[in-house]
Amino acid sequence: MAGSNGKANGKKKIGVLALQGDFREHVQILKKLGVEPVEVRKPEDLEGLAGIIVPGGESTTIGRMMASSGLLDAIRSFFYQGGAVWGTCAGMILAASATTGPPQPLLGLMNALVERNGFGRQVFSFERDLDVQGFEKPFTGVFIRAPFFEDVGPGVEVLSEIDGRVVAARGENILVTAFHPELTDDLRFHEYFLKEVCGI
Repeated sequence: MAGSNGKANGKKKIGVLALQGDFREHVQILKKLGVEPVEVRKPEDLEGLAGIIVPGGESTTIGRMMASSGLLDAIRSFFYQGGAVWGTCAGMILAASATTGPPQPLLGLMNALVERNGFGRQVFSFERDLDVQGFEKPFTGVFIRAPFFEDVGPGVEVLSEIDGRVVAARGENILVTAFHPELTDDLRFHEYFLKEVCGI
C-alpha cells in the first residue's frame, strides 16, 4: 500500500480520514501545498497513499466507524507497512496505545497514555502560542476539548508541552497534535508532516 510513494502522475497523494469531524479543512490545506488529497472512507482508499491524516472530531464515534468499516485494521496495516499517520485532537486519542477514559476503539500506533478532554470541555477551548521543537517561531495552537499525553514510552519524541503535558509528539512515521493546525493560516505543521514524516 505505502510502497508506491503516494504519487500518481507525479503528484503526491495524502489521505484524510473522512468519516466524521473537520476533514474538509485538511483537504483544503493539502491542495494549497500542491498535494492531491484523498478522502478515505473505506480500506481500499488507502491504496497508493504516502500518508493519512486522522482529523479532529468525536474520537469514540470515529473509532466505532473505523472498526465497522474495516479501517481500524487497514490503517494499522498501512502504518506498519511504512505509511505515515498524523492524528490531530481526536486523531491523537485514536493513535495512542491506551486512554485514561472509558474503553473505546484505538489504533494503538504510538506508545502513549492519552487523557481525553484533558483540558476540559468545549467551553474551555483556548489558543496558546507553543514552542515547538524544530520551529523557529511559536505556533498558535487551537485547543478544542483537547487531549494530552499523560505519559509516553520509548520511541516517542516530544515536540511541544504545556505545563508538562505533551501536546505534540512524533515517532518514526507518526505525528500527533492535541490542537488543530487546520484551523489556522499557519501551514508549518502540514509542511512538517509532508516533509519530515511522509518524506515527500
